Amino acid sequence: MEKDTKKVIDTCCSQHKNALLASSNPCQREEEEEEEEEEEEEEVKDLVQSVEMGVSQRKEASVTRSKVCLRNEVVRVGLAESFCTYVMMVFGLGSVAQVVTGQGAFGQYISINLGFGLGVALGCHIGGKVSGAHMNAAVSFTMCAFGKLGWKMLPVYVFAQLLGSFLAAGTIYAVYYEAIHTYCGGNLTVTGVKATAGIFATYPAPYLSLLGGFIDQVFGTAMLLMCLMALSDQKNKPAAAGSEPLAVGLLVLLIGISLGSNSGYAINPTRDIAPRVFTAMAGWGTDVFRAGNGWWWVPLVAPLIGGVLGAGLYKVFVELHHPPDSEQGNELLEEEYAPLQKQEHCANVCV
Repeated sequence: MEKDTKKVIDTCCSQHKNALLASSNPCQREEEEEEEEEEEEEEVKDLVQSVEMGVSQRKEASVTRSKVCLRNEVVRVGLAESFCTYVMMVFGLGSVAQVVTGQGAFGQYISINLGFGLGVALGCHIGGKVSGAHMNAAVSFTMCAFGKLGWKMLPVYVFAQLLGSFLAAGTIYAVYYEAIHTYCGGNLTVTGVKATAGIFATYPAPYLSLLGGFIDQVFGTAMLLMCLMALSDQKNKPAAAGSEPLAVGLLVLLIGISLGSNSGYAINPTRDIAPRVFTAMAGWGTDVFRAGNGWWWVPLVAPLIGGVLGAGLYKVFVELHHPPDSEQGNELLEEEYAPLQKQEHCANVCV
């Protein structure tokens, strides 16, 4: 114990001596303070240099992006619209090709509905913020008719949709080339038991007349545009932000499930005519235009009428009767505070 006590005393004494020496040597303290200041200045300089390097790198990156980025709005819209249409058609036509060539082993009619519905949803994700992802000339035409899109942009949308649909038909033909030729024995036909033209374009059921098919296409497209108007109506109950692609995809799925058996629910002029032209060039010949009593023009014209009709009906029966923004805001406030008023009333009664 005595030894430990001596060690502690000696340690304390040595520390006290060092402190006295340091305090008695002011020059040494000043030198140490100067060294510390120099070290701090060097650290600040290093920090400033690193920040400047980061800023210059960001500037270089932004310059690189500006060189690559397309600034022409028409080109940007056209590319996005063509690409999203291509994706939608690849999934849709691919699902039809799989069902037809697989003879029921790789899917049923519901597979086609799901293929087009999910294809539309993914197409909306691809081009939605750039072009609006119309993917349908009837939608573009209706938007122009109601002043939501300039008429000068209509040719851009239609050309982009035709290009995307044509390229998608070519892609699916290449992917399923062997399956198609194995299924039909190399005989590419439009009608009959082993017909394969229906993989790419729509054809009427044997019982359907031209008038019945025209009404079918007008009504199906009217339902499409009516519901699209509702899903985008900010004064009603629009689709939640971010869920619009899924909502539109489910809408197309619903139309296919309920209104598809008569003629394959084209409800889209560019979706039908571009693959039809491709099949005429790829070996099916001009029969693609003669089949169904000259059916080819019905999905080209009827959807344009149906789209304007459906959107017009929604506007007449719903959109025109929305209250002004101020009144609607007051109604929302009343709905919001109504529960609180009921609580206060209940509290007063309880007291």
